[in-house]
Amino acid sequence: MELHAPFVARHAQAGQFVILRIDEFGERIPLTIANYDRVAKTVTIIFQVVGFTTTRLAKLKVGDSIADVAGPLGNATPISENTKKVCVIGGGVGCAIAYPQALELHKKNIETDVIIGFRTKELIILENEFGQVSDNLTICTDDGSYGQKGFVTDALEAKILGGANYDVAIAIGPVPMMKFTALVAKKHNLPIIVSLNPIMIDGTGMCGCCRVTVGGQTKYACVDGPDFDGYLVDFDELTRRNNTYKKQEEHICKIGRSAINGEIGGEIDGEYVF
Repeated sequence: MELHAPFVARHAQAGQFVILRIDEFGERIPLTIANYDRVAKTVTIIFQVVGFTTTRLAKLKVGDSIADVAGPLGNATPISENTKKVCVIGGGVGCAIAYPQALELHKKNIETDVIIGFRTKELIILENEFGQVSDNLTICTDDGSYGQKGFVTDALEAKILGGANYDVAIAIGPVPMMKFTALVAKKHNLPIIVSLNPIMIDGTGMCGCCRVTVGGQTKYACVDGPDFDGYLVDFDELTRRNNTYKKQEEHICKIGRSAINGEIGGEIDGEYVF
């Protein structure tokens, strides 16, 4: 989705994000800036329809408006001026965050290999876009329905063992994927940056919801990140915190009527789920 947001587009950098609300009663959700156009004054977001707000967001049409877009928030991805070769690894919808990283590296003429992974062929996104900004693109699917069968960790290790001399890796995706990618990188002494996605509300470091433990210290993903040293992140704690409101996110409603569609849901354990 492309949003006309002049101020955000003017200042956006790869790795940053926005927080938006659909209307004055809507929840605030963080979404990465997948691309920006300073001339057209637009930013691009990519999202998966998984909950109440993203379902409503997906129903908007060209010309519609939303209440507000706050940003750019967070810090741009730190890339040393001496960096010559990078491997960008994306998993699932995390590829929407990996793409602007690869695009920025490409603009800086830094050699960039990209590895992206999905459960199956039908879930692949941004293949053409990655192909245009990478020197070598590897696509993995868990079931082998497209590209290389296996996980992004397998592809990364194969490239390292094959002689790819990366200065740094950037991994973005589900927490388990980032955790095990970081372990592979550490095994081969490859520095790795990960982009964290904890629960977040205000995006300015005041609410404390997005706190993560990095190197034994408490950090706030919205203002200290979202990028961190993958060696130092406590991924297990991050997983537990991200699951805190899992039941509430299922939108269980005893009345059983969707606030979006007015459709009756199915009954599970005596409660209606829509």
